[in-house]
Amino acid sequence: MIYIETGSDDVCYNFGAEYYFAVEKPMPDTVFLFWRTTPTLMVGRYQNVAEEVDKAYADAHHIRIVRRMSGGGTIYTDPGGWQFTFIEEAREEEIRFRQYITPVIRALGELGVEAAFNGRNDLTIGGKKISGNAQYRLGGRVVHHGSLLFCTDLEQMAAATTVDRYKIQSKSIQSVRERVTNIADHLPAPMTAEEFKARIVSHILGPEGKTCPITQEDAARIRTLGQEKFGSWESTYGQSPAFSIQRTGRFPGGSMIFRLEVKRGVIRQAAVSGDFFASVDGDVIAGALTGCRYERAAVEQALERGGIDGAVYRVSVKEMAAAIAD
Repeated sequence: MIYIETGSDDVCYNFGAEYYFAVEKPMPDTVFLFWRTTPTLMVGRYQNVAEEVDKAYADAHHIRIVRRMSGGGTIYTDPGGWQFTFIEEAREEEIRFRQYITPVIRALGELGVEAAFNGRNDLTIGGKKISGNAQYRLGGRVVHHGSLLFCTDLEQMAAATTVDRYKIQSKSIQSVRERVTNIADHLPAPMTAEEFKARIVSHILGPEGKTCPITQEDAARIRTLGQEKFGSWESTYGQSPAFSIQRTGRFPGGSMIFRLEVKRGVIRQAAVSGDFFASVDGDVIAGALTGCRYERAAVEQALERGGIDGAVYRVSVKEMAAAIAD
């Protein structure tokens, strides 16, 4: 096994490292990464961001939103948690979790923590989740990555992933909300996050393991890959499944109901109704929305460009945009 220290808490850089060592610089043995991030929401490959994330809360609390290449549900990570990655040659077509989760369970056991595999893709302590895992294939390699809640801000996790269930229809895979706990609360003796990392890495790498540094050339390419494949608006929002959504805004000038068809993060069709008063038809408002990104700033700009500001009695475009998109 080869351990590679990424030295970064940038989620895009670390995902870029996974891609780089799976596709562009495959190693002769299993690669093991152990890393963490700034506050981040990682959305699964097949998920709809609008259903998974309270974007307004995330923006207000400087929580990054990114889509990973693997399936599964949305997870929240921060400097109080760790991520681990195994990369090796794909010898079988079937997705297998246990072979990558078992070493983690053993490492936790060495620290006095009794963790269990729930049979699907999670690790638990006393029935509460401490780790979510996902797996995918790249360039003939299997990439298995998972999270470890060590001393994560669980209140912020809950707030960032609690979404109002307004009227929305989609075919996305939605996250299963489960009870969670931090590993630090179950250790027999206090330990810092850095000490925890050192112990886990040492156990999994073993006496026969090796370490491999990231060169300057590696780092430059990883940064480029991270931005291209994970850091853009298109990679996060443009990959959301198509969905229909209905949002209602209640204003001093009356109520407005917005019915939207969104595909790849862009409003493709819109209809507006309600008991509001306006100097333009609802079709004009809908037309201004069509073709813009489904996000608050883009919606507000589209309405302004469409000449809607001041056209609806006692309803500003800022208020409309806030009703339409988080």
